[in-house]
Amino acid sequence: MKIAQVEVRCCHRSAAGLGANALRGQAFQGFEFLVVTLTTDTGLAASSFSFAGRSALGAGKLIAESLRTFMVGRDPLDREMAWHDFRIADRWWGHLPVYAYGPFDVCLWILSALSAGQPLYKYLGAYRDSVPVYASSMVLAHPQDYADEALRAKAQGLKAYKLHTPGTNHDQDLEAHQLVRQAVGSTYPLMSDPVATFNLEQAVRFGRALEKLDYLWLEEPLYDEDVRSPRELSRMLDIPIVGTEVVAKHPYSVAEYLASAVVDRVRADVSWTGGVTGVMKTARLAEAFGANCEVHTSIFHPLDLVNLHCCAAIKNCDYFELLYPFESFSFGLKQPMVIEQGIAHLPSGPGLGLDFDWDEIDNCTLLIV
Repeated sequence: MKIAQVEVRCCHRSAAGLGANALRGQAFQGFEFLVVTLTTDTGLAASSFSFAGRSALGAGKLIAESLRTFMVGRDPLDREMAWHDFRIADRWWGHLPVYAYGPFDVCLWILSALSAGQPLYKYLGAYRDSVPVYASSMVLAHPQDYADEALRAKAQGLKAYKLHTPGTNHDQDLEAHQLVRQAVGSTYPLMSDPVATFNLEQAVRFGRALEKLDYLWLEEPLYDEDVRSPRELSRMLDIPIVGTEVVAKHPYSVAEYLASAVVDRVRADVSWTGGVTGVMKTARLAEAFGANCEVHTSIFHPLDLVNLHCCAAIKNCDYFELLYPFESFSFGLKQPMVIEQGIAHLPSGPGLGLDFDWDEIDNCTLLIV
């Protein structure tokens, strides 16, 4: 079995239901994304959604031109060879975005699982067949909005709630965290992700306040390029510090974060970490250090479904993250992921186990490269 054809769709979809402030004040005109399809010489095909930043047309052309010749002629089962070949090729003359390789690796794994007639998580080596879900907020306009939303998530049976606050006024950010804790009670798990808005002094004060509120973790409060400060923060605080989701070149870059105790838990996802291969390598590395690898949302539910398969094959991951409200991100699948009382259940069919909604994808397609 060899890869015979590579297709990249450049897509746009309106962002119905999301406020203009959903991305911290940046004007949000809609979702830009790619759909990558690999077809083999036996007729077997697999597809994956892909992040595309602010331009599906720009990202799609670059990624298609760079990875089509790389992929055609390869055996989908030779995933490890492809992983290392790409790492070398990208270092020499690629320097592609962190999200470029992930969808292609995802397709290789789906093709392999399909050829074996197994669900992807079983093909990976299952640890469980269901995973607790937490709601991950967008940026909301007012502190009280977070409390109201957390109550809705709790009422839906979701197992935890995470705040993404604006970061423009740290007192208001803390107020939002206080209001949420008051709303949901003392035992409901809460997390905080300020998305790189603090310096070290501010993060220490904020983290100590979250400790008093019994938050489960504090995620990436400091600038992504700063390695020293999160190490100091981890040393000074009891609340676990979580990071590495945007660090390029997993798992190799993450190794020093674990060895030097820069963070307490690491992050990975099939979009920004190099696909299923990158997630599993990062999770195994973290496991060897006695740390969790909390799988980061990949935004679009067809990609988050791949994350779910990875979560089911990982012991050291407590939750499955989905952006909230779910309806804004659930397009692209014919049937929704099965989530009952805050528990996501794995599909039993081969590969991903759920079909793409190709009619909707066609309606979103701007160009096929």
